[in-house]
Amino acid sequence: MKSINDISFKGKQAVIRVDFNVPLDGDFNVTDINRIEAAKPTIVKILADGGSVVLMSHLGRPKGKQDKYSLRHIVPTVSEVLGVSVKFVSDCIGAEVQQAGDDLKAGEVLLLENLRFYEEEEAGDVEFSKKLAQLGDVYVNDAFGTAHRAHASTTIIAQFFSDAKYFGLLLEKEIESLNKVLNTSVKPVTAILGGSKVSSKITVIENILDKIDHMIVGGGMTYTFVKALGGKVGGSICEDDKLELALDILKKAKEKGVEVHIPVDVVAANDFSNDAETKIVPSNDIPDGWEGLDAGPETLAQFDKVIKASKTILWNGPVGVFEMETFAKGTIAVGESIAEATANGAFSLVGGGDSVAAVKQFKLDSKMSYVSTGGGAMLEMLEGRVLPGVAAILD
Repeated sequence: MKSINDISFKGKQAVIRVDFNVPLDGDFNVTDINRIEAAKPTIVKILADGGSVVLMSHLGRPKGKQDKYSLRHIVPTVSEVLGVSVKFVSDCIGAEVQQAGDDLKAGEVLLLENLRFYEEEEAGDVEFSKKLAQLGDVYVNDAFGTAHRAHASTTIIAQFFSDAKYFGLLLEKEIESLNKVLNTSVKPVTAILGGSKVSSKITVIENILDKIDHMIVGGGMTYTFVKALGGKVGGSICEDDKLELALDILKKAKEKGVEVHIPVDVVAANDFSNDAETKIVPSNDIPDGWEGLDAGPETLAQFDKVIKASKTILWNGPVGVFEMETFAKGTIAVGESIAEATANGAFSLVGGGDSVAAVKQFKLDSKMSYVSTGGGAMLEMLEGRVLPGVAAILD
């Protein structure tokens, strides 16, 4: 692991790829500072060493240069979080940018304009990467959320730094946490996989079956498994073309000695609405016109038992439609079971957009061992892929 803790940045200028793709309200105020706070330890370490910092990031999906996607809107928030007055330059390459970089003194921070104002960023253009590279003596990647993309600032730029390229503290922690689950986990290991589709998780499941002891199935995926086993799922979400796939997963799990836990009862509703009529029914006997939208009480009691007996826990995907209060109880209960297991010494890793949103919404994030900042990147690592942004630093 090439960590920034391995070197002193005294007299050096670091160009850092951060993930400041943060949500803004109608007045361009940052509504969630988590990603900025996550990058702070890396930036502070470099400044404390006596170095200077050039920050580069994208924001949204702009079509050319659009002011609503300008990173100038986040400068006050970044300054406040870092405790340093952050300088800003209204471009990310060119003579003005180079001059601003050259003028930077030890302890100072410069934020570049949105990288995606240039098509060359996502295209992984070598010349564009070279211009970015000229802004620093050292390259640091601290953007796990984009590490699965071979973009100019996340991957291609690294080739201009020979040995002077490092993982930031956030990216380092992400890799270590995933490695802990995938390669050095303490048994028993439980993976809780939710979300709507089996098809979106199939590669993950195939890659982790050799590494886990229990697999808890939740969310919309439940009904594909239940129907494959001959159950009636009513109007529940179900991938009818993936029934054979579900049976194949169960067969492989059995061969590898992995216990699969599928909900035995669910909270069914007569409409996809928070105000719908609800009732608890067996997961394999949901009436026509009704759909399963959350795990039932008996299921949650079974899940609780498995989770609390686990020493390593991976949670990717909610077990119900937690965005609606009526169907959030299952996801909250699973989160609380994981929190209790973590308090008793288990290692818990939560990742994937919806799971992360859920633990934050229900104020359980501080009770988990680690909450990942990158949904797509985490999924690709769980699938066994080497992320381009990681490989570029190790190369």
